Amino acid sequence: MNLSWLEDFLALAASGNFSRAAQERHMTQPAFSRRIRALEEWLGAELFDRSSQPARLTAAGEWLRPIAQDLLARVARLPGEARAVAEAHSSTLRLAATHALSFSFVPGWLQALQANGPIQLVSDVLQRCEALLQQRQVQFVVAHAPAGESGLLDAAGVPAITIGRDRLLPVRSAQAPEGALLAFSDESGLGRIVRQRVGQELAGLQAVFTAHLASVLKSMALEGRGLTWLPESLVREELASGRLAVHGPAHWVVDLEIRLYRDPAPLGAYAEAFWLAAAR
Repeated sequence: MNLSWLEDFLALAASGNFSRAAQERHMTQPAFSRRIRALEEWLGAELFDRSSQPARLTAAGEWLRPIAQDLLARVARLPGEARAVAEAHSSTLRLAATHALSFSFVPGWLQALQANGPIQLVSDVLQRCEALLQQRQVQFVVAHAPAGESGLLDAAGVPAITIGRDRLLPVRSAQAPEGALLAFSDESGLGRIVRQRVGQELAGLQAVFTAHLASVLKSMALEGRGLTWLPESLVREELASGRLAVHGPAHWVVDLEIRLYRDPAPLGAYAEAFWLAAAR
């Protein structure tokens, strides 16, 4: 028996129309009818009275409907329940961080926390990090957010604590041409912040290069290709040496918080202890 036959059965039970149910299940009516018949043959009982329009459930069909709903609901819960069991016994932290913070912040922060157990770090753009947390593929996400404001994860009610401070600075080298912009791509979290804060003023600049990695934009800025916004934590040495300089009006500087987001579901003992240590 194929579990998808139960989904077919429930679709037909809801509409009583073979053609409409087949469309909902994205298949032809003959193929759909064969699947319903296969379920009936496996059970050894007819589930629908086909002599009426719309088709009505037989006594066996009425008996099966709540059972099918319960079975499918139980199966849908299995992955989450299995992950929860594995989570409770895991001693490995699964952490995602944006590329910029993976280089400039996370190593020293983990050392300060004395997080000595096994850690799996995924370094990616913010959009992907958010998806990994929502899919429960990681337990924690480290990301920038505008100071005092909510990001997408905050708006979704994901628990978060502030674990550091940073600033997003408009920087360029002395050789950079006026009006040339090194822009973040749409999937970049830092780019999202720049567009929110100074998006209207970007219209006066010409994007000559676009990338989602802050490290790539930093390299282009050092080569004198244009102006870009970068976390202060990523360019401290270059600012101190004069290879890069802050450029533009004061309101172009964006105060940032470095936040640790967590899976709202209960985690294993090791992960919960890590969260409490980070919150101190």
